[in-house]
Amino acid sequence: MTHVRHRHDTHFTVVGNHLALHPTLSAVAIGLAVRIQALADGAHVSIRALSMQLPETEYRIARALKELEVAGYLERRRERAPGQRIVTRTTYYEHPGPRPSGCAAQAATVPSWTRPRPEARTRR
Repeated sequence: MTHVRHRHDTHFTVVGNHLALHPTLSAVAIGLAVRIQALADGAHVSIRALSMQLPETEYRIARALKELEVAGYLERRRERAPGQRIVTRTTYYEHPGPRPSGCAAQAATVPSWTRPRPEARTRR
């Protein structure tokens, strides 16, 4: 294979190889992750909203979102909004791994292959 490269100066998203070459995520999950990563903060990423933008069914999108959750790229929390409505707050992590303090996601949900090896960690 030969790559024909193009340097993008505007309108691009940087995607890590940890996502692009993920050994267990489906192609649908990887593509959906790239799509979500390219969206602006505050964009609607519900199953219904994504299914209206993409040719995949709601079932395939739901399954891909679940894969991303299990892999540590996505976190969904149900919260009560004003007026007693229940909403889902979604957080997308460009790189799964240990979360800074205050993040709701726990490092235990992140696969071991994405965590830094103990000898690679820096000490403070």
